[in-house]
Amino acid sequence: MSQFGDFHDFCRDSTLPVCNLFPHERHCALNGFRVGDGGVKNLGSIILCALAIIVSVLLLLLSQKKRAAVGRREMQIFLIFYILVSLVEIFTVGGFLTNRKVLVWFSGIHLGAIAATAWVLLLNAVVGFQLIDDGTLLSVGLVVGSALAFFFGTAYVALDTGFDKTGNFPMKNTDQLKNYALYVLYLLFPLVAIVAFFLLETFLVLKVLGEVMPMVRLGAAALLFAIGQIFNFVISVHLCRASSGKIDGTLFETLFTLLAVVAVWFFWSSITEDEWPDDHPMSQISEVYPS
Repeated sequence: MSQFGDFHDFCRDSTLPVCNLFPHERHCALNGFRVGDGGVKNLGSIILCALAIIVSVLLLLLSQKKRAAVGRREMQIFLIFYILVSLVEIFTVGGFLTNRKVLVWFSGIHLGAIAATAWVLLLNAVVGFQLIDDGTLLSVGLVVGSALAFFFGTAYVALDTGFDKTGNFPMKNTDQLKNYALYVLYLLFPLVAIVAFFLLETFLVLKVLGEVMPMVRLGAAALLFAIGQIFNFVISVHLCRASSGKIDGTLFETLFTLLAVVAVWFFWSSITEDEWPDDHPMSQISEVYPS
């Protein structure tokens, strides 16, 4: 339990946006590549974040065409928040910002966006059970409103930590770097929300819809996300050392997270097609609760 809330080991071995909020030392300094007269420490991640934004916009447009799909609006909200995560990640892990105040602001937004995106993903699974009509003002309002609450709440804690305005969320010292609020909001809560999403969707597909094939896409999404986290938290420092500081695990975490999001979208698309048989559970859901 002594490690609970402690970011010291994470920030020592990985490039995380939360680490921009406080002083820390790394086992391997990320130097990146020179660009013109200056340098960019994480050029690969910047390029992949830009790609993630483009791909997400395309998925947004494709979602718009699926007018009869259950949870269409809610999926679009998830993609919008993921676009925000990718956008601010360019600034938080890109390694080109030199003004600490600006970096802290972007990092606070990044952490808030991560928490909100994980929450919206979980709500996308809940929407599939049709507890309330999907795509309605009530459903969209609840999703957006609760997501914004997580966004602003987490961002406030992050900014308060980075600027140490109130002293309510201090780091103990550079040997421990303990901050329980950020640990829960940035690490534990998103993980719990993502795991809950996969569990709920598994139950929906296997028990409610009685399907098996969509589980291939869902399983692929889970595997891709897990691989990305392994690169970020385990392999990162070893990549950094092997490449003499050129790259680290952040590059692959960004790539595999993008692939996981794409897999989630295709999973959602596969269980919201219009050609279900009339007696199929999803067909009945779509008829009763059209988007």
